[in-house]
Amino acid sequence: MEVAANLAVIQEKIGQACKNSGRKPSEINVIGVTKYATIERTEEAVEAGVKNLGENRNEGFLEKYHHIADKVKWHFIGTLQSRKVKDIIDKIDMLHALDRASLAKEINKRASAPVDCFIQVNVSGEASKHGLSVEEVIPFIEEIEKYEKVHVVGLMTMAPHIEDKEEIRKVFRDLALLRDRIKAKKLHHAPCEFLSMGMSNDYEVAIEEGATHIRIGSQLVGE
Repeated sequence: MEVAANLAVIQEKIGQACKNSGRKPSEINVIGVTKYATIERTEEAVEAGVKNLGENRNEGFLEKYHHIADKVKWHFIGTLQSRKVKDIIDKIDMLHALDRASLAKEINKRASAPVDCFIQVNVSGEASKHGLSVEEVIPFIEEIEKYEKVHVVGLMTMAPHIEDKEEIRKVFRDLALLRDRIKAKKLHHAPCEFLSMGMSNDYEVAIEEGATHIRIGSQLVGE
């Protein structure tokens, strides 16, 4: 199926999820995850109207950035090694995987302007997932206040890949509650307005629980 047709289906499902939860589709940012897509397929997504692209490896990001550059907003959604920060940090619009102080320090050192970052939170506690525990997030935000180039715009998580929708919903709800606690603090360096959660298999539930950024790969650009 063509990317434009896939996008139309996704937008219809977003509309329904928003209707279910009293939200507006304009609140939802669709990030096309193109880590397994060819450059041609990625360009097709841009032509179809995808305005945000997500990559999780430096090499894949730089290759696609070279071809597409500033036609879209770029989101780095994978674990970022500190030694590779310098290669990408001034080319991306958002980092979705801030998970340690050493990375914040390196971003502060290498970035020419403040970088919008999501803190990655391992809400489910799965050993296979990266991110801070729920309890570690607020102390971490306090710790990184000294890095003026790190701007915490929100929180990111991945739900378990399971069939139980209610268990998935609880993960997203817990992240939203944590976001609300941080937002209420009105911190200059961490306004924490956004929630990056929901992928091809669970983005409708994520939207119902407050997601502002959903990361869609296979349903948009294919396997």
